[in-house]
Amino acid sequence: MKEATVVATNRFGLGARPGDFAIVDRNPQAWLLDQLQGPSRIPGDITKLPHSSAVLTEVQALRRDERRRKKSAENDNPDMTSVEKYRQVARRHFMDQVAARYRTAAASDYPFHERLVHFWSNHFAISADQQPLPTITGLFENEAIRPHVAGRFADMLIAAEQHPAMILFLDNQRSIGPNSQFGKRANRRNKDRTIGLNENLAREILELHTLGVNGGYTQEDVTTFAEVITGWSIGGTNENGRFAEGDPGTFEFRESFHEPGKKTVLGKSYRQRDVHQGEAVLRDLATHPSTAKFLATKLARHFVADEPPAELVDTLSATYLESDGDLNAVYQALVEADEPWREIHAKYKTPHEFVVSTFRAFNRVPDDARFIVRALELLGQTTFRPGSPEGWPDTAEQWGGADGLYKRIEWCNTVARVVGSKARPVELGDAVLGPGMSAATRQAIARAESGIQGLTLLLASPEFQRR
Repeated sequence: MKEATVVATNRFGLGARPGDFAIVDRNPQAWLLDQLQGPSRIPGDITKLPHSSAVLTEVQALRRDERRRKKSAENDNPDMTSVEKYRQVARRHFMDQVAARYRTAAASDYPFHERLVHFWSNHFAISADQQPLPTITGLFENEAIRPHVAGRFADMLIAAEQHPAMILFLDNQRSIGPNSQFGKRANRRNKDRTIGLNENLAREILELHTLGVNGGYTQEDVTTFAEVITGWSIGGTNENGRFAEGDPGTFEFRESFHEPGKKTVLGKSYRQRDVHQGEAVLRDLATHPSTAKFLATKLARHFVADEPPAELVDTLSATYLESDGDLNAVYQALVEADEPWREIHAKYKTPHEFVVSTFRAFNRVPDDARFIVRALELLGQTTFRPGSPEGWPDTAEQWGGADGLYKRIEWCNTVARVVGSKARPVELGDAVLGPGMSAATRQAIARAESGIQGLTLLLASPEFQRR
């Protein structure tokens, strides 16, 4: 078996399943590139989920009912029945999305494609920390990221920034141009309260989604760009961001909120009107040299090394610019480069990667999504809650500490008992690590006092912890 087969399945993919090596070993590079061909792959578990608009319509109805109950109550105490109903609905949607995500990852015959979905979802990180985001965070990945993974970055960028989850997460529905129709009217009514911009979305687009922190933009660019995307909102919300009448969960451009006039961002003037002005800026940002360098660096870090090889970064960046941001062209350049194939265990798995590769090794996902949620909470990478718009770190420094390793070993024992009680540890090690399994690990597993102990040793081994 080729070492390249191990790299293809475990670093480019999501971890080998028993039987995968025989398929991949024929031509590891071709196996990866074939996954990028054809229409966007929407797995069955994903298609069964409702659309964000349907979920937020349901949420809106529950909140409206809650407000009505509060008004009719004899005191100011919230109606706990109504509140609890909302919580139950939110938790149901959240768990359904978690289950679909991890069932898809564990069973996918296109794990490279699926890894790219996860990579870009983390790039455009949102968090389920505030309501109603827990109900749609997983849907953001499916609706804004998945359809564009093998297309042009500009299309993914626009889809991500116009998705209701991103707008709610960064409060752009609250951003109102001071000289907009609504802004001027509101400021005349209440001179003590000035309606103004919210720069959150504009700043994160420039700093985290496109150019990068050292990408050459200024604070003036942030402010002007924030003006450009005023009016980018969500149906069913009012100026305070609360749910109101309308079509919830869909992108809506509100002309009355939009700061009018020509704008200059990064030295270029934009005379477009309405929503087209913001989209024009995004398309230019998508093909900016700083964006190419920033994205190339992140891809090289994810797939090759914590300290990305400069030559590879330059190659990917050049390919990106030459192809006008065609992501497939960049992926092909990455797969065909020498650097990703030089070391079999170059990257330390994040908790998410570790959990997914474990499920793939056993070819099984627990039926109860709560098991997955608790596992990732234990391991420090809580599902759909990255902690900041920057997303989860992608380096061993973040995940390779003593406490993290202890918790991984603890979970290894748990999962071995839950999903792996019938597995044969040595055979499983050969099936999912192949030549990547050391003689020392093989010997330790073979000498284990029980199958559960052997599986725990396999999952906790240095080879399984890396990709």
